[in-house]
Amino acid sequence: MNKVFNISDKIGQIVAIFPGASNLFLEYRIDFCCGGDRPLEEAIKEQNLDSNKILTLLNDRYKVFKERNEEFTDWAKERPSRLVDYVIETHHQYLNEELPKISELTLKILKVHGKTHEELFKVHKLFNALRTELEEHLVKEESLVFPMIKRYELEKNNDNRDKLLKLLNELEGEHTGAGDIIKELREVTDHYIVPKDACKTFEVTYRKLRELEEDTFQHIHLENNILFKNI
Repeated sequence: MNKVFNISDKIGQIVAIFPGASNLFLEYRIDFCCGGDRPLEEAIKEQNLDSNKILTLLNDRYKVFKERNEEFTDWAKERPSRLVDYVIETHHQYLNEELPKISELTLKILKVHGKTHEELFKVHKLFNALRTELEEHLVKEESLVFPMIKRYELEKNNDNRDKLLKLLNELEGEHTGAGDIIKELREVTDHYIVPKDACKTFEVTYRKLRELEEDTFQHIHLENNILFKNI
């Protein structure tokens, strides 16, 4: 029998069971990464949303997903090392490629449009704070944490686990910091809505910022709600 989601279900677990839920949560600005441990009811109240509407949409989309028998990787059932490799090859690679590009774009539109759109000074400052946070985070994961996860998968002992859990707790704090910056960017850009007098570069910049939010939230979800929970 297919699961029917309810408001007491944790947000992160909903996305782990039904990856397509992330699109719905992004649409209604429900935090499923850093806030993944919260019950859906809490986020619905926080956003002042209609719980019946959200649950109906969620369960209807899940029903279609199951009827289509769409293939997806259930990362909760995979070895942590496989998920680590996926995160590096997919999300880390995306950030390594896109962060420098977005940095150039935010500076370019600041120089051209900053006089008439003062919010771009804040956009530029926030993005570069986020870039610094993420780049340091990627190095920490790839050089220290992820190798420890792979070693622990092969040699499970309490000493290794205690060291690893301490580092994972630090990473979750860093995830929250990055998530907070992204949420502030979203507000400053009026949810990435491009002004009427914007040029093509302005449009590309805001589109890439929205894509960065979506990818980073997926990235954090996989780590916080699945990878770290399996240690």
